[in-house]
Formats: sequence, C-alpha cells, structure tokens
Amino acid sequence: MQVQFNSDHSVMGTENVAERIEAAVRDKLARFEERLTRVEIHVRDENGRKGGADDKVCTIEARPRSGNPIGVTAHASTVDDAARKAANTLAQRLERNFGKESKHKHEARPDKVL
Repeated sequence: MQVQFNSDHSVMGTENVAERIEAAVRDKLARFEERLTRVEIHVRDENGRKGGADDKVCTIEARPRSGNPIGVTAHASTVDDAARKAANTLAQRLERNFGKESKHKHEARPDKVL
C-alpha cells in the first residue's frame, strides 16, 4: 500500500507532522493493506493564521484494488486529531465496504451434469 501525504504551508509548522500522521494512518489501516493500492492524506488549515476552533481538516482517500475510491473528511482543533478521526471513520467505511463485498460474492456455478 502506497501512502501519499499532502499539506498546505500553514500545517507544516510543527516537527515531523507528515511522519506522525502517516504512521498513525498506516497503523489504523494495516488490516486492509493487502486490499488497498494507495492511500492519499490531505491536511490543511482552513483559517490559516486567523486560528479558530476545529479549523484543521484531514481528508483521506483510499483506493481499493477493486471498486471505487473511498474518501472521508474530519475537522478538529489539531491536525493529529483530525487525522485520527478521519482514519477511524475510513477504517469503519472500509470494514463495511469489504464486508458487503464478501457477503455478496457468489460462488461460481458448477457445470450442469447431464
């Protein structure tokens, strides 16, 4: 699973932001690693220097090997909290998505015997 991290200039002020968030997301999504080709993490500060409550946003998009991409967005007062919330939500959605996929998978029909 390839992980791509993107952020705006206002979020990168703290040390090791990308490494911390990427590690947390990888840890949360580890059980889906074989089923995903890529995960994109986008972190931004909506208010920039102005500040404000819940102005940090994390959007995570997972691309399953089969099917459409699944994306989630979370808001929080820190980028770490926003990433944690988004990763938790994405894990729930992937669990639901892959659960439905296996539930509705049909066995190949056996050949008819004459």
